[in-house]
Order: sequence, then structure tokens, then C-alpha cells
Amino acid sequence: MSEDGESRRAPTGRKSPVGEPVIRGDPAVAGEQARDAVDFDPGNPESVARAAETVRSFSQNTPGAADNVVMLRGAAACAALVRGVGSYKGAVERAGDGVDVPFVRKWARVHDLPPSIRRHVARGTIPPTAAKHIARVSGTQRLHLAWATLDHDLTVREVRSIASAVGDGATVEEALADRGLRLGEMTVCLPVEAYTELRRRGSLENRRPGDVLAALSGTESP
Repeated sequence: MSEDGESRRAPTGRKSPVGEPVIRGDPAVAGEQARDAVDFDPGNPESVARAAETVRSFSQNTPGAADNVVMLRGAAACAALVRGVGSYKGAVERAGDGVDVPFVRKWARVHDLPPSIRRHVARGTIPPTAAKHIARVSGTQRLHLAWATLDHDLTVREVRSIASAVGDGATVEEALADRGLRLGEMTVCLPVEAYTELRRRGSLENRRPGDVLAALSGTESP
């Protein structure tokens, strides 16, 4: 089992305590900024006050912001503030002018995404603005949308559109198919030796390369 309780049954939500800098405090992801990671504790009044200040500052600086780790800190502050005061309305009142409920709710949801997605947000491979829409989707569908974002280089507008389609009852797979895309299709670069072995096994076992990889991962190929 890995960080945040992630196991073979991939989690679709956060497992670690709200406000804890799991990703922001990991040097492998955040680099030198990991040393300055802030732990927002919803049960500590001083920490909640710090979260309110962070949310207020965050709301004034998100447009055009380029630092994804800073955005994750703002998301953590939103989630911790909501948990600390008990409601979105209370969080907005505590944060002050310029902060509204939709803003706090969207970013608090980003904080609640599983670490496998948040790591891509920190790395910049999934834009924070796209993560806000991925977080609108629940269950395994949010994982499907996140991986499709990576595999098909989806724009923020496309992610938003697919998230809306899922909200209307479609699956990510169906929404992608409407755009001529396939869920589970990705390009993999392998060392020559591994590539040769994969092709050899596929031929001998009368299986597609994807089926061989699926078997190795312990899952069934679609």
C-alpha cells in the first residue's frame, strides 16, 4: 500500500487528513518548496486563522497563477477552513470580502482528489483549472477523466465539457467516444528489450500487446 492508502483498488478520494501537505511536502514532487509546506489543521484555531488568510490571499491571486504547488496550498486552505468552521458559508464569512462559496467549494474538492491525481496537478501535467472540473466527477469516473486528460492531451474546455456530460448521466467513456476518443488508449514507450518481449509474448499467446499488459497488471483488458 502506498501514500494516502492507495492500493490495487485505486481510491477515488482523499485518505490522508484534511490540510496535511502530503503532496506539497514531498520533495520528489514539490522540490525545494516542500520545506515550506504548511499543514492546515482544522482542529487548531490558529491554523484555521492561517487557512482563512491563505484563502483570502489565494482568491486574489489565482487568475493567471503559474505555481501549481501554491494552488494546491490554496486548495488545502479552502478544505481546512471549511472543515474548521463547519460550513462553506462560515468559511466564506471567515475568509472575508472577495471570497464566495463556489470558489471555496471548487478548490476544496481539488484538495479531496486522490494523490494519484494531485501529484499530476503538482507536476503541472494536469492544470489546476482542469482539476477543478475533474473533482466535479465522483467515483472511478474522476480517475477515468484524469487519465484521459493525460492520454489525449485534453484542454480545460474539453475536460469541463466531459465533466458536464457525466453530470448529465453519461460515462467518461461515452463522452470521449462522442469526440472520437477511446478511454484506455495510450502511447507507451518501452526499452527495446521490453518491447521485443512484449511483441513475442503477444504473438505466441495469440494476444494483443494491450491484453498482455493487462494480464501483467492483474486486470482484464476491455
